[in-house]
Amino acid sequence: MDYESSSWIWDGVYYYPHLFGGLMLTAALLGFSTSYLSGIGLSYLPFPYMGIFHKRKCDKKRIRVYMDGCFDLMHYGHANALRQAKALGDELVVGLVSDEEIVANKGPPVLSMEERMALVSGLKWVDEVIADAPYEITEQFMNRLFHEHKIDYIIHGDDPCLLPDGSDAYALAKKVGRYKQIKRTEGVSSTDIVGRILTSIKVCKDGNGTHGEPQKESHSKNINMSQFLLTSRRIVQFSNGKGPGPNARVVYIDGAFDLFHAGHVEILKRARELGDFLLVGIYSDQTISDHRGSHYPIMLLHERTLSVLACRYVDEVIIGAPWQVTKDMITTFNISLVVHGTVSENNTLTQSKDDPYKVPRSMGMFRLLESPKDITTTSVAQRIIANHDAYMKRNAKKAASEKRYYEEKKYVSGD
Repeated sequence: MDYESSSWIWDGVYYYPHLFGGLMLTAALLGFSTSYLSGIGLSYLPFPYMGIFHKRKCDKKRIRVYMDGCFDLMHYGHANALRQAKALGDELVVGLVSDEEIVANKGPPVLSMEERMALVSGLKWVDEVIADAPYEITEQFMNRLFHEHKIDYIIHGDDPCLLPDGSDAYALAKKVGRYKQIKRTEGVSSTDIVGRILTSIKVCKDGNGTHGEPQKESHSKNINMSQFLLTSRRIVQFSNGKGPGPNARVVYIDGAFDLFHAGHVEILKRARELGDFLLVGIYSDQTISDHRGSHYPIMLLHERTLSVLACRYVDEVIIGAPWQVTKDMITTFNISLVVHGTVSENNTLTQSKDDPYKVPRSMGMFRLLESPKDITTTSVAQRIIANHDAYMKRNAKKAASEKRYYEEKKYVSGD
């Protein structure tokens, strides 16, 4: 027998050793040899209790884990935290902290509840989302998680999450032994991203304009703010690891996907619905700078790559995709359809001297998709600019706790 067909035997030995021993003794007394039993398969013997082994295996309880957060300015650090949380169980339930709770504990959120819901729901590791979750795990809410949502463990990162009075937001979960910890993804945070945006705006206000050598110098200083170190293992962890089937309809969509937002999620979902396999081209940093101004992108290529890979609608990405979709690309990746959204940072179909979709258009395989949301990277950045003082104050407060974390941090195994 192969392992899969005989694994119920080992379940029987583990869960019912006395009963299983008695059954084997009965078989021996009836004159069956172990070699003969393995030949015909024990599942065919007329023992009245064989079914309980299969039932015990099938009825094994699925572990449900819970992780909450603001998930404002969703980035690959959030995605990696949820990936790690999912690895600690079978089903991941995510609590999305309400706007009111964020204001009370951290300051004004950048994204609305609807936008944050779209981002979290669009992650490949998330099974359920609870809207308007509290910032603090109270006894009432914890009991609701355990009884109503059947949660087994509450998860959080190894960085401290403190309430305004300095107490631990997860103290109760730890007290009852239902808390598990994951490793924080270093090198990025919502605070860091807000800081990058405010810095890039300062660069523009300093009079460097949108073109020319002086601003390129300023931009290089800005992108150095990224402290994230990408590894090949992280890319594997985020990837699906599967290519398209031989007859799959491959849909291709490209873009910068800077400050990955709800608009990106919705257009990727719509593109995926048009085929069997969604291939996403992610422009290089230099390509974005050339077409949108040298204070862009806000997020670097490897950061944007992980954000796109984390989306449940994406099957594969081209890292550093060319601006022009060529015939060679179409042949290499067996692309059936090339799509582009109606809402983008700039309308590449009218402003570009060279239409990037000229080749697929001439081949009759280009389609313009109506963008479900009117959101762009610039429109998100403008929300921060409009509340400049509030975000500067929020960042100053957060910077102090971030500094303490890095001064006191220790190595945590596992990711």
